Amino acid sequence: MGERKRNPDELLKHLEEMEEQKGKGHLKIFFGYAAGVGKTYTMLESAHDALKAGIDVVIGYLEPHTRPDTMELAKGLEMLPNLVLTHNNIHLKEFDLDAALQRQPKLILVDELAHTNAKSCRHCY
Repeated sequence: MGERKRNPDELLKHLEEMEEQKGKGHLKIFFGYAAGVGKTYTMLESAHDALKAGIDVVIGYLEPHTRPDTMELAKGLEMLPNLVLTHNNIHLKEFDLDAALQRQPKLILVDELAHTNAKSCRHCY
């Protein structure tokens, strides 16, 4: 009866503050229904906003598909070198998990998470 509905934005802010206090990370996924709809671009825009806010941001893996706008937006962000593996005589560029763990950024971007995961990768299937 006397119950007040809480504002969803207030609830989200409260939850984010609680998570921050715990020192745990969180996962933010940029979904899109098809290639070329702007997932990577939006992720990079968000990373620049975080960088401006003083957050330590690193690109762990980026698949720019040679789109000029995407490549331009990646400028100014530190990028970890790719792990280059050979699988079935093909050179693959993969996310270097060990380098990312060693670097320990506050925020790391991983584009195209669904990847080859070749047998020589750390967590192959």
